[in-house]
Amino acid sequence: SKGSSAFHAKQYDTLVGQSLDEGWRDWIEFETEFQHVNLDSIRQYPLTEVTDIGHEGLGSVSRAYYDPDTDRIYAALNYPGTVAHVAAINASTGEIEKLEDVKGPMMYTVTSLAFDPDRKRLFFTADNGAFRDIIELDIETQDTRRVMKDGRIGDLAFDRSDRSLWGVRHDSGFASLVRIPEPYDDWKLVHTFDFGTIPYDVDVSPDGTRVSFTIVTINGHADLHVFERDSLLADNIEPESRFGFGTTAPMNFVFNDEGDKLFGSTYLTGVSNIFSIDLERGEWDALSNVETGLFRPIPVGGDSLIVFRFSGDGFVPARMEGKPLEDIALTRLFGERIRDRYPELADWRVGSPARVPIDSLTTYHGNYRALRGLEMESIYPIVEGYKDYAAIGLKTDFSDPLSMHKFSLSGSYTPDSRLEDDERFHAELRYRRHDWRVSARYNPADFYDLFGPTKRGLKGYSIGTGYSRILIYDMPKEMSMDVDVAWFGDLERLPQYQNVVSSYSELLTGSARLNFKNLRFSLGAVDYEKGVTSFLEISDNHVNGRDFPQLLGSMQLGLPLFRHSSFWIRGYGGVAPPERDEPFSNFFFGGFGNNWVDQRDIKRYRSWYAMPGFELNEVGGTNFLKLMGDWNLPPWRFRRAGRPSLYASWIRTSLFATALSTNVDVADLRTKSANVGGQIDLRMTLLSHHDLTASVGYAVGFTDGRRGTDELMISLRIH
Repeated sequence: SKGSSAFHAKQYDTLVGQSLDEGWRDWIEFETEFQHVNLDSIRQYPLTEVTDIGHEGLGSVSRAYYDPDTDRIYAALNYPGTVAHVAAINASTGEIEKLEDVKGPMMYTVTSLAFDPDRKRLFFTADNGAFRDIIELDIETQDTRRVMKDGRIGDLAFDRSDRSLWGVRHDSGFASLVRIPEPYDDWKLVHTFDFGTIPYDVDVSPDGTRVSFTIVTINGHADLHVFERDSLLADNIEPESRFGFGTTAPMNFVFNDEGDKLFGSTYLTGVSNIFSIDLERGEWDALSNVETGLFRPIPVGGDSLIVFRFSGDGFVPARMEGKPLEDIALTRLFGERIRDRYPELADWRVGSPARVPIDSLTTYHGNYRALRGLEMESIYPIVEGYKDYAAIGLKTDFSDPLSMHKFSLSGSYTPDSRLEDDERFHAELRYRRHDWRVSARYNPADFYDLFGPTKRGLKGYSIGTGYSRILIYDMPKEMSMDVDVAWFGDLERLPQYQNVVSSYSELLTGSARLNFKNLRFSLGAVDYEKGVTSFLEISDNHVNGRDFPQLLGSMQLGLPLFRHSSFWIRGYGGVAPPERDEPFSNFFFGGFGNNWVDQRDIKRYRSWYAMPGFELNEVGGTNFLKLMGDWNLPPWRFRRAGRPSLYASWIRTSLFATALSTNVDVADLRTKSANVGGQIDLRMTLLSHHDLTASVGYAVGFTDGRRGTDELMISLRIH
């Protein structure tokens, strides 16, 4: 409102009369006292004794299964430092054996997991953030096969009686209960629920006579339903038993071996405790009274249960005796205290979306024509760098409301008289659609050319177009294609190499490039930790009636070492016609490539053309082989560094060594270069939304085994 402060920390000070830091300290003190009251309430009754299996927090955990034949627990895990995976946990020692990575895990439940105890097979879902595949894993051989692609099915459960899978399929806002008979390559519809009604946590009794799942409705209420399987297959959705839990949603309820009881957890008391439901009596009992919560119970015979205890490092597997308790205490939620103090909050409700007058709010009905909707977004002054001079000017942006088409036009002028008259004016026109791009430039300048050695400004004019298309999109696996064509006139330097003088003033260039990546990282990572990335590019420089084709490629492989540390092998190679005196037939290398203030990649030393420890474009040749070893050390995270307006999140270090050989085919012209170096990156956040990365790099170059120059790089990247 009028008179308010732009930054939230200052506005807090204005409204409350104390600094945000003071308010935060007060909140921590209040929260500690509030939770001590809750803990005292829980301790009115004896706490349930649980015995941890191992002492390692496992992060997020999927539904788990116990196999008495091997004394192992099968579950999918997702914790910092290790890519999400299906694992076997020794139920006596807690030792973990990794079985298979989970592609596209969910944050909290990792994957949907089912277990065939007879054939020792696991079924789990991949691409959980997309259309969900179902993967079958043979535990003994650890072989996997995808049995269903894009099935959109989760909440898997295995039916031992006929070896089928059950699950919930989501499509177009509707949830359907489905059955997947062996060989699991097709699903059969059992029932589609009304819009807003969602079943979850499906389980099938060991004898296959009963199916259970929880149904949550649009008002937030959840009931646990138990069905006769044959009746359900006949589309009779009237359950034989129903157990209501209000808004304290039941979770992870599963049958025991006899099929006459269900075990699960719910927040009925404000803490997630374990409950059992006796299907014959139609009653349920509390089995635990704990302080931090128990989840995902597995009945293992008699009164014994394997459960997962919540901890600050994630879920810890544990054992407990599941005997009914006489009573357990309720905790008081913070929202209850607020409502008691301000009773009017009880009437604060969001209205039904059905009451929104959509028809009267509609201003246009018909086809969306993007180009007709183009209008000016903004116009603002700019400062740019051109060579070693500064230019001032204006930039304006145009787009349609959905930003399907974007135009930008900029013009600037360098007033410095030391610059030739025909180089003082700078102009650039850009157009971009999701797949097409077009540009026209005249003496182009760039803001970041004001800061540091790397220049993108270029004397002359050019017009170019490019096309991009994604060929494979199966995240994290992706393959894309880029095709570019450009015409340059009045050239002074090579467009790709700022320190290489052009032998001709005009150039027609074209390139086609295939990019592939399949990269993964674990929770808490600041960089990719494993996988492969590569590209293959063919290009041609056509000048003065002559062609200089080039072939360029890269293959990079990453291997995880330990928690958030990885080692990468990065290989590059290129070949062109052996016309060594012609710049257009050469590849050039040198430098980190970062400016003092920058917006491009932080770790530019990984680029194929970079060679820290040498001047930009210092090393060249018509063909080359380059090999780099790149070790990423674990990041160091800050608990508190800075102020709300500017704070640091983490700092990381990378060490690298590179070997480069050019003109490999001719011994007399062959050059051998190498370097060793490192880079430290500090991530900061400005005004809550703007990420900045300050980097310092240092490298020493070697030529033919002799030490050459060294290079110090300092850069601030604005994201």
